[in-house]
Amino acid sequence: MDKEAKFMITCLIFAAICNSVSSDEWKATVVKSIDALVGSCVVVPCSFSHTGGNLPSSRLRAMWHYKGKTPDTKGNNIFHSDATLIKDSFKGRTRVVGDLGQNNCTLEITQIRNHDNGPFCFRVELVRTENNDPTKDMFSFVEDCVELNMLTKPAEPTLTQPMAATQGEPYTAICSVMHTCPTHVPTLTWNWKTERVIVYHRLIHSGNWETQSILTFIPEEKDDNRELTCTAGFNGGQTSSSKFTLNVKRIESYNHIIIPAVVGIGTALLFGIFCIFMAKKYNMWNRLSRLSRRGRR
Repeated sequence: MDKEAKFMITCLIFAAICNSVSSDEWKATVVKSIDALVGSCVVVPCSFSHTGGNLPSSRLRAMWHYKGKTPDTKGNNIFHSDATLIKDSFKGRTRVVGDLGQNNCTLEITQIRNHDNGPFCFRVELVRTENNDPTKDMFSFVEDCVELNMLTKPAEPTLTQPMAATQGEPYTAICSVMHTCPTHVPTLTWNWKTERVIVYHRLIHSGNWETQSILTFIPEEKDDNRELTCTAGFNGGQTSSSKFTLNVKRIESYNHIIIPAVVGIGTALLFGIFCIFMAKKYNMWNRLSRLSRRGRR
């Protein structure tokens, strides 16, 4: 399952939960503020209910507009179901990624500009299927608008790692970064061989998401004091990175003690055997010498 499919499933679950609370009144649940990285993208969570009962998306017209501005005017809409009514500076940059039929009005804004701060409010109109004309059932949720907190620099990744690595034993480092654009998640890369990397994406709260990369490898002696770097690449091209120095604990070797000891013991054994052999030979020679003297007598 790809990332966008997972995100859409999350949106549907979110909408279903909110929809179960109330479906007979005009009500919206929108985050009050959310961070937005300039040049990147942001996804604003939104759910709503209305008095029209269960309606398909084709019977609902959605729009997002500036707070305090009339949504019927082209220059006031950052999104509209009728693309001709979207403000020129937002055309091609906004879309509702939620399913309106599931009461999900989640908004995506891409190519964030430093003046896209809002506040923005959601409006829904019930329409007739035969001619798409609006009915009298419409509502602007001006009490539930969102403001974007502009970030000119991306968040830095957070690195989590054990205190020390041991030579020849598995070592795990975790890199994570927060973001607000689950439709275009950041990429996390390591300056290391990455045969064993696992990536997770999860919703933390109120439109804030976390991307996490888990790296596992076997450190070698040559890796001691080497820098391990994790780089986050965001939609729009900005990057940030964090690093730490890897300390590899060497496995103690006693060869410098064992080998000389073995050699010494071996030498001693050989010398002992030689001495025993020579002693036996001397005793035998001594006996033969005594027997020879007796024979001459």
